[in-house]
Amino acid sequence: MKHAYLALSLATILNTPLVAFAAEKTQAKDSIEHIEVAGQVIKSQGLSVKNETIDGPFGDNLALQDIARSVTPISSELIEQLNITTLQDVLALSPNTYSASGFGAPSLPTIRGQLGELFQDGTRRQAGNNGFGVPLSFNSVEQIDVVKGAPPVLFGSSQRNGGFVNLQSKVASTDESKGKASLSAGRWDQYSAQIDYTAPIIKDKVGFRVSYEHLDHGSYYDYSGTKSDSLFAALRILPDDKSTWDINFELYQVEFTDNAGINRPTQALIDDGLYITGQGVQANGSTVPAAGSIVSPTGQVNIDRSTVLTDPDNQNEATTYLIHSIYKRELSANASLKNITYFQHLQREEIAQNSFVEIIDGADTAQNRTELTYSWNDEQQTIFAFDVRYNKVLGYSQFTTEADLPIDLTGPLSNRRIPLTDAQKARLVELRPGVFVSPGAQYDIDNDGSGDFNLSDTTDSRSWQTGFAIQQDSDWTDKLHTSVGYRVDYYDVEARDPIAPQGQTAASDSINDTLQSGQVSFNYKLNADFTGYGAASYNEATSNSMAGGNVLGGGNVISAQNFATENTLVEFGLKYAPTNSDWYADGAVFSQRRSLRNRDGSNTGIRTTGFESQVFYDAYPYWLSAGYSYIDARYDNSASSQDSAQVADAFDNSRPDIIAGTGVGAPSFTPFAPSNSQVQGIPEQSFSFNGNYSITSKWQTGFSGLYTKSYPLDFLQTVKIRDQYTLNVNTSYAFTPSTKLRLDVNNITNQKNWRPVFEGGYFGATLAFPELPINAKLTLTHKF
Repeated sequence: MKHAYLALSLATILNTPLVAFAAEKTQAKDSIEHIEVAGQVIKSQGLSVKNETIDGPFGDNLALQDIARSVTPISSELIEQLNITTLQDVLALSPNTYSASGFGAPSLPTIRGQLGELFQDGTRRQAGNNGFGVPLSFNSVEQIDVVKGAPPVLFGSSQRNGGFVNLQSKVASTDESKGKASLSAGRWDQYSAQIDYTAPIIKDKVGFRVSYEHLDHGSYYDYSGTKSDSLFAALRILPDDKSTWDINFELYQVEFTDNAGINRPTQALIDDGLYITGQGVQANGSTVPAAGSIVSPTGQVNIDRSTVLTDPDNQNEATTYLIHSIYKRELSANASLKNITYFQHLQREEIAQNSFVEIIDGADTAQNRTELTYSWNDEQQTIFAFDVRYNKVLGYSQFTTEADLPIDLTGPLSNRRIPLTDAQKARLVELRPGVFVSPGAQYDIDNDGSGDFNLSDTTDSRSWQTGFAIQQDSDWTDKLHTSVGYRVDYYDVEARDPIAPQGQTAASDSINDTLQSGQVSFNYKLNADFTGYGAASYNEATSNSMAGGNVLGGGNVISAQNFATENTLVEFGLKYAPTNSDWYADGAVFSQRRSLRNRDGSNTGIRTTGFESQVFYDAYPYWLSAGYSYIDARYDNSASSQDSAQVADAFDNSRPDIIAGTGVGAPSFTPFAPSNSQVQGIPEQSFSFNGNYSITSKWQTGFSGLYTKSYPLDFLQTVKIRDQYTLNVNTSYAFTPSTKLRLDVNNITNQKNWRPVFEGGYFGATLAFPELPINAKLTLTHKF
């Protein structure tokens, strides 16, 4: 469309002298009336957040400047422009979304220094255990809304409260047929294909949409790769002029790699790529990696950054399918109804050679929320919501015998493998031949007063969450708008041990609890261009394990602490959205207090304060955006823990010229006393920038970049990731209005960048993830 406007404007400009000359001659010959036609060329390319509407979190059809929160809506055009393919990529656009690698397959967003929630069409999706889970396909996604702070009362009590991403699904068309096909090929044999087509079945009444995506990605990293298939289908029904019904379905199957990066992250490794060699040795002389192993350094070498903690014999795959139904109806001039129904089934199996096991034998989640919106008059509106969510998880886990620091990655594969000893097997349960997992509860078989088993996240649990919410939106004047909301959720939870040791009665427990949340906000229009806002919220949340399940804790009971996660937010901001301008900008200051679920199931309080800002300019032939964030994240007089206290604990002091080892042995689980120390793994400052320039109507070029300030990798701040940046460039050429070829070159300066592996810093002294070197991808797109 923009090419048509460009052609029209060029034609107008080029013909103006001729028209003027002809008119002059005519007037000289014969005096006639002169008619002047004036118009304005539309310059927007659809690459600004300014004109996007937000549906779901705070109501429907809300403009960005009318939402009293820091929000970044990412349209399908922006997703394509910024080459967004994973949740980590949103940090290129949205401030304060820097994330750990999530073991190479992030399943959750990171917002304001903590894991956030993942929603789709307003319902919370199943996701990973502390960010480690199933990769996400964007095959079904039309728009990505990134919202800072805990979910609002309409979305209800959840688990993670740093912020959330709401994915808006693709919608079928009822009035036109159109399609899009794309093929891409990239470095390391990374190939993908997608086809997306929509058409009316009954014009203006019923339409369908089908989108299929296939990925076959090799990898820069050893023994890594991803193969996936996503099939998405959508149906839109317009029963009458007062209602819409959207139904969609996605089937997703993936095989992927659990990539733990490089172990032994000394400062020499981060700065110079120098890796300390030598396999750890147990007290009994065994070189199998185990807790307490000690490494006598044998040397220091430059390690290839592709050499990571993976294994060719690891198994890791998942299958999930989702169904969404969104029904909206205008009941009267004052009332409207929205009903959202969601169901997801997930199965996952990972069996790794380092003794890690996570098997989800079936996780089912169903949710139904009905919202009634009633306008009392032009100034007062109330939203009532009733919500029921059911979650059932059967899963088996075993991570108690992992040991990463003793492994010498430069040695043979056998260095990385952890065959279980008979003593270790005795503290586990055999799920199937050769596969050992933790039981779902603790048992004292020998009656010595202490438990005889290792516990992980094994569970057979089910939960019912029933919630009621009310939100009052008020326009007090033409300038002042307020919103007040309250919600109460009732939880009914049961958990049992699905694989009790032979001769033991399976332990089980149940718990009921009521959680509350509330929010208040205001918007004040300072003038036609500027809107100031303030928001505060209080949220009581849950602490769950894999797939949102609940586990039995100490004493074989469900810990009440899992329902005692309190989160608060105070935020003030200013939004600039002028009507007759190509600019948009906003900024916010915030203070959040929230809890982080630790690997052992406990909660750690974290307080963050900071500032974030984003600015956009969109006017052909230019598009520019920039984002800046500052965050001070600290433990809120709260305890923390790490896999090991520091990397030096893995080494003895036999080679002080290489490292002053402490000889403690590693891994050696280390709790830290309550403190207000800086949270590791989070850069205090980051700056992102993006741009695009249309050289001609067919040829475009663009760039994106990210800079992060130095930050500590571990709790004791013995190792830091230095200031680093990444610069990407792209160019595209449209051979026809329908066919375009695009080249992306990422990390064009070939920086040797790093990032944490795991959220919360638990592996900060153990692992670091090497980011990709320079790489390129070619994408051919055809619209039909």
